[in-house]
Amino acid sequence: MSAWLRRYDNDGSSFSLGKDVNEQRYGAGQPQSQRKYEEYAYVLDFTQRAKSSTVRGREGIIIQAIGEERLTLLELLGIQNMSIEVGERVYIGREGRDKVMSVLGRLEYGSISQSAKNELPSIIEKIVIANQKRFIDYINTSQPITPRIHALELIPGIGKTYMMTIIKERERKKFESFTEIQERVGLREPAKLIAKRIIDEITGEARMNLFVRK
Repeated sequence: MSAWLRRYDNDGSSFSLGKDVNEQRYGAGQPQSQRKYEEYAYVLDFTQRAKSSTVRGREGIIIQAIGEERLTLLELLGIQNMSIEVGERVYIGREGRDKVMSVLGRLEYGSISQSAKNELPSIIEKIVIANQKRFIDYINTSQPITPRIHALELIPGIGKTYMMTIIKERERKKFESFTEIQERVGLREPAKLIAKRIIDEITGEARMNLFVRK
Protein backbone atom coordinates (compact mmCIF):
# COMPACT_ATOMS: atom_id res chain seq x y z
CA MET A 1 0.00 0.00 0.00
CA SER A 2 1.32 3.41 -0.88
CA ALA A 3 0.70 6.57 1.12
CA TRP A 4 2.48 9.83 1.81
CA LEU A 5 3.44 11.54 4.99
CA ARG A 6 1.76 14.73 6.09
CA ARG A 7 4.27 16.15 8.52
CA TYR A 8 2.38 19.32 9.30
CA ASP A 9 -1.14 19.95 10.48
CA ASN A 10 -3.39 22.60 8.90
CA ASP A 11 -2.33 25.10 11.54
CA GLY A 12 1.36 24.55 10.70
CA SER A 13 2.27 22.57 13.79
CA SER A 14 4.56 19.61 13.18
CA PHE A 15 3.97 16.03 14.25
CA SER A 16 6.45 14.22 16.47
CA LEU A 17 6.69 11.00 14.52
CA GLY A 18 7.48 8.82 17.51
CA LYS A 19 4.04 9.26 19.08
CA ASP A 20 0.46 8.36 18.32
CA VAL A 21 -1.14 10.95 16.04
CA ASN A 22 -4.19 11.26 18.31
CA GLU A 23 -1.82 12.31 21.10
CA GLN A 24 0.43 14.41 18.85
CA ARG A 25 -2.43 16.44 17.44
CA TYR A 26 -4.31 17.19 20.63
CA GLY A 27 -1.83 16.70 23.47
CA ALA A 28 -1.76 14.07 26.18
CA GLY A 29 -1.86 16.70 28.93
CA GLN A 30 -5.02 18.48 27.87
CA PRO A 31 -8.12 18.29 30.08
CA GLN A 32 -10.66 15.73 28.88
CA SER A 33 -13.14 18.45 27.85
CA GLN A 34 -10.57 19.94 25.44
CA ARG A 35 -9.52 16.72 23.76
CA LYS A 36 -10.88 16.22 20.28
CA TYR A 37 -9.74 13.13 18.48
CA GLU A 38 -11.13 10.03 16.85
CA GLU A 39 -12.23 7.23 19.13
CA TYR A 40 -13.37 4.77 16.49
CA ALA A 41 -12.44 3.97 12.91
CA TYR A 42 -13.68 1.56 10.25
CA VAL A 43 -11.19 -0.73 8.50
CA LEU A 44 -10.95 -0.21 4.73
CA ASP A 45 -7.98 -2.46 3.99
CA PHE A 46 -4.99 -3.99 5.79
CA THR A 47 -1.72 -5.79 5.12
CA GLN A 48 -0.40 -8.33 7.62
CA ARG A 49 3.28 -7.46 7.11
CA ALA A 50 4.13 -4.06 5.66
CA LYS A 51 6.06 -0.87 6.32
CA SER A 52 4.29 2.29 7.35
CA SER A 53 4.20 5.05 4.76
CA THR A 54 3.60 7.76 7.35
CA VAL A 55 6.09 6.91 10.10
CA ARG A 56 9.60 5.86 9.12
CA GLY A 57 10.76 2.63 10.71
CA ARG A 58 7.31 1.38 11.72
CA GLU A 59 6.20 -1.95 10.30
CA GLY A 60 3.73 -4.70 11.10
CA ILE A 61 0.00 -4.94 10.48
CA ILE A 62 -0.70 -1.76 8.52
CA ILE A 63 -4.36 -0.76 8.40
CA GLN A 64 -6.04 1.85 6.22
CA ALA A 65 -9.19 3.14 7.88
CA ILE A 66 -11.66 6.02 8.06
CA GLY A 67 -12.44 7.84 11.30
CA GLU A 68 -16.04 7.69 12.44
CA GLU A 69 -16.33 11.28 13.71
CA ARG A 70 -14.09 13.40 11.49
CA LEU A 71 -14.32 11.08 8.45
CA THR A 72 -10.62 11.42 7.69
CA LEU A 73 -8.52 8.64 6.20
CA LEU A 74 -6.03 7.16 8.65
CA GLU A 75 -3.13 4.73 8.74
CA LEU A 76 -3.12 2.51 11.82
CA LEU A 77 -0.69 -0.05 13.25
CA GLY A 78 -2.46 -3.21 14.32
CA ILE A 79 -1.56 -5.38 17.30
CA GLN A 80 0.15 -8.59 16.28
CA ASN A 81 -1.88 -11.82 16.35
CA MET A 82 -5.20 -9.94 16.54
CA SER A 83 -7.77 -10.67 13.85
CA ILE A 84 -8.81 -7.72 11.68
CA GLU A 85 -11.67 -7.64 9.18
CA VAL A 86 -12.50 -5.14 6.45
CA GLY A 87 -15.51 -3.10 7.54
CA GLU A 88 -14.80 -3.69 11.23
CA ARG A 89 -15.23 -0.83 13.70
CA VAL A 90 -12.11 -0.62 15.85
CA TYR A 91 -11.37 1.49 18.92
CA ILE A 92 -8.50 3.97 18.44
CA GLY A 93 -8.95 6.19 21.50
CA ARG A 94 -6.05 6.85 23.85
CA GLU A 95 -6.76 4.09 26.38
CA GLY A 96 -8.02 0.53 26.23
CA ARG A 97 -7.27 -0.33 22.60
CA ASP A 98 -7.59 -4.03 21.89
CA LYS A 99 -6.67 -4.28 18.20
CA VAL A 100 -4.81 -1.08 17.32
CA MET A 101 -1.38 -0.26 18.69
CA SER A 102 -1.04 3.22 17.20
CA VAL A 103 -2.64 5.82 14.94
CA LEU A 104 0.28 6.48 12.59
CA GLY A 105 -0.98 9.33 10.44
CA ARG A 106 -3.53 10.72 8.02
CA LEU A 107 -3.79 9.66 4.39
CA GLU A 108 -4.96 11.33 1.21
CA TYR A 109 -7.50 9.58 -1.00
CA GLY A 110 -4.97 9.07 -3.77
CA SER A 111 -2.69 7.26 -1.33
CA ILE A 112 -5.01 4.46 -0.23
CA SER A 113 -5.16 1.09 -1.95
CA GLN A 114 -7.64 0.24 -4.68
CA SER A 115 -9.26 -2.24 -2.32
CA ALA A 116 -9.77 0.55 0.24
CA LYS A 117 -11.29 2.76 -2.44
CA ASN A 118 -13.67 -0.02 -3.44
CA GLU A 119 -14.81 -0.49 0.17
CA LEU A 120 -15.20 3.23 0.88
CA PRO A 121 -18.80 3.77 -0.42
CA SER A 122 -20.37 0.92 1.56
CA ILE A 123 -18.40 1.67 4.73
CA ILE A 124 -19.25 5.37 4.62
CA GLU A 125 -22.91 4.48 4.20
CA LYS A 126 -22.55 2.18 7.23
CA ILE A 127 -21.11 5.10 9.23
CA VAL A 128 -23.93 7.42 8.12
CA ILE A 129 -26.60 4.90 9.17
CA ALA A 130 -24.87 4.14 12.48
CA ASN A 131 -24.69 7.88 13.24
CA GLN A 132 -28.14 8.71 11.92
CA LYS A 133 -28.95 11.43 14.46
CA ARG A 134 -25.88 13.48 13.52
CA PHE A 135 -26.88 13.61 9.86
CA ILE A 136 -30.59 14.05 10.55
CA ASP A 137 -29.65 17.07 12.67
CA TYR A 138 -27.90 18.50 9.61
CA ILE A 139 -31.05 18.05 7.52
CA ASN A 140 -33.11 19.70 10.27
CA THR A 141 -30.86 22.71 10.83
CA SER A 142 -28.94 23.51 7.60
CA GLN A 143 -29.34 27.05 6.27
CA PRO A 144 -28.71 28.95 3.02
CA ILE A 145 -25.06 29.41 2.08
CA THR A 146 -25.77 32.27 -0.35
CA PRO A 147 -29.01 34.00 -1.39
CA ARG A 148 -29.23 31.48 -4.25
CA ILE A 149 -27.85 28.27 -2.78
CA HIS A 150 -29.07 26.36 0.27
CA ALA A 151 -26.75 23.95 2.09
CA LEU A 152 -29.24 21.16 1.46
CA GLU A 153 -28.64 21.51 -2.28
CA LEU A 154 -25.01 20.46 -1.82
CA ILE A 155 -26.21 16.92 -1.09
CA PRO A 156 -26.47 14.93 -4.34
CA GLY A 157 -30.06 14.34 -5.40
CA ILE A 158 -31.49 17.34 -3.55
CA GLY A 159 -32.55 20.03 -5.98
CA LYS A 160 -34.79 23.05 -5.48
CA THR A 161 -38.00 21.01 -5.30
CA TYR A 162 -36.77 18.56 -2.66
CA MET A 163 -35.06 21.38 -0.78
CA MET A 164 -38.29 23.38 -0.50
CA THR A 165 -40.26 20.28 0.55
CA ILE A 166 -37.69 19.42 3.23
CA ILE A 167 -37.77 22.95 4.65
CA LYS A 168 -41.56 22.99 4.69
CA GLU A 169 -41.78 19.59 6.37
CA ARG A 170 -39.13 20.27 8.98
CA GLU A 171 -40.90 23.50 9.97
CA ARG A 172 -43.99 21.44 10.58
CA LYS A 173 -42.13 18.72 12.49
CA LYS A 174 -38.44 17.93 12.75
CA PHE A 175 -37.29 14.74 11.07
CA GLU A 176 -36.23 11.88 13.32
CA SER A 177 -34.98 9.24 10.87
CA PHE A 178 -33.95 8.60 7.27
CA THR A 179 -37.09 6.51 6.84
CA GLU A 180 -39.20 9.48 7.89
CA ILE A 181 -37.45 11.75 5.36
CA GLN A 182 -38.14 9.24 2.62
CA GLU A 183 -41.80 8.88 3.59
CA ARG A 184 -42.58 12.57 4.11
CA VAL A 185 -40.44 14.08 1.36
CA GLY A 186 -40.22 11.26 -1.19
CA LEU A 187 -36.42 11.45 -1.27
CA ARG A 188 -35.16 7.93 -1.85
CA GLU A 189 -32.31 6.50 0.23
CA PRO A 190 -31.11 9.73 1.87
CA ALA A 191 -28.30 7.85 3.66
CA LYS A 192 -26.80 6.90 0.29
CA LEU A 193 -27.01 10.51 -0.90
CA ILE A 194 -25.21 11.79 2.20
CA ALA A 195 -22.59 9.06 1.78
CA LYS A 196 -22.06 10.20 -1.82
CA ARG A 197 -21.48 13.76 -0.59
CA ILE A 198 -18.92 12.52 1.94
CA ILE A 199 -17.06 10.62 -0.79
CA ASP A 200 -16.98 13.78 -2.92
CA GLU A 201 -15.41 15.62 0.01
CA ILE A 202 -12.83 12.90 0.64
CA THR A 203 -11.83 12.68 -3.03
CA GLY A 204 -11.61 16.48 -3.35
CA GLU A 205 -14.42 16.75 -5.89
CA ALA A 206 -16.47 18.94 -3.55
CA ARG A 207 -15.45 22.60 -3.32
CA MET A 208 -16.32 22.82 0.38
CA ASN A 209 -16.72 20.31 3.21
CA LEU A 210 -19.97 19.79 5.03
CA PHE A 211 -19.06 16.62 6.91
CA VAL A 212 -15.35 15.81 6.54
CA ARG A 213 -13.09 17.58 9.03
CA LYS A 214 -9.33 17.60 8.62
